[in-house]
Amino acid sequence: MLQIKAIKLQPNNPFTWASGWKSPIYCDNRITLSHPTIRTYIRQQLTLMVQEEFGSIGCIAGVATAGIPQGVLVAQELGLPFIYVRSKPKDHGTGSLIEGDVLTGKRVVVIEDLISTGKSSLQAVEALHNAEYDVAGLAAIFTYGFDIAADNFKQANCPCVTLSNYNALIKYAGENQYIEPSDIELLGKWRENPAEWGR
Repeated sequence: MLQIKAIKLQPNNPFTWASGWKSPIYCDNRITLSHPTIRTYIRQQLTLMVQEEFGSIGCIAGVATAGIPQGVLVAQELGLPFIYVRSKPKDHGTGSLIEGDVLTGKRVVVIEDLISTGKSSLQAVEALHNAEYDVAGLAAIFTYGFDIAADNFKQANCPCVTLSNYNALIKYAGENQYIEPSDIELLGKWRENPAEWGR
């Protein structure tokens, strides 16, 4: 992801997130879809993680929008049905919040691309619970590892697993010259208090 710039680290020229937070990191997992070898690797690793962590399941659900293609790839690999959860019900037609065949009662794993606070992911989990799906848990490509996310998933009683995380990323980036050694402390401080960092 660092190689293809799906993750960019700019501690001295931070990004501004939609929330208004200043951030030395920007993660766009959609870029992985344009690289067949990396896309295949992520699909295979997500699939293995889902099988190892959640066992037998009957369906894969993606979180709109970036979790949809990753979820489709995992569902295809496992030969399972796929559905996806919108951020809000569509305002026309059937007004659906969950798209795909109704598979109520199925044991489902939710696929997400990225975990920050976990809020949008857990909205999808709640929608599936409300539609009487049995949510085994959630699997994602990357997490920033914020305490608030861990607390949110714990409160929701929803297991969450990811292929990689912020600590592993910074360690790898430092060892492979993607960042300067002097940047590592700065990057660590951002994770401690991202809302106030850079102000």
